[in-house]
Amino acid sequence: MVREGGCLCGAVRFKCEGEPVNVRVCHCRNCQRAMGSPFFARALFEQSAITIEGETARYSSSDLLDRVFCRRCGTRLFAWRKAGTMAGVALAAFDDRNAFVPTAHTWVSEKMDWVRLDDGLPQYPKIAP
Repeated sequence: MVREGGCLCGAVRFKCEGEPVNVRVCHCRNCQRAMGSPFFARALFEQSAITIEGETARYSSSDLLDRVFCRRCGTRLFAWRKAGTMAGVALAAFDDRNAFVPTAHTWVSEKMDWVRLDDGLPQYPKIAP
């Protein structure tokens, strides 16, 4: 299966082939700052399964991740692992924004106080096992 998506202005388009390794919502402080949102809802794919067209830019947000975004409109699209083969793809950037449903919340120890998690999904204080 191939799922497609892109940025707000349309300058960047991507395709993800196959199924994601997992689909999670991260509440860590780095994701909050990087996304400008209370959390980062993402599908984790092998980097080799992702094809990107258009000009992107990267910001090294930690020793582990580059945040990848559209150069033109700034839409945040990926959390690209520097060492390894995985990348988190923003769920809202897919053309079918309901294509994937999260299965867990991670880093809830850093979630914003007013965020209520009543969806019944597992919650992990830090990373999921």
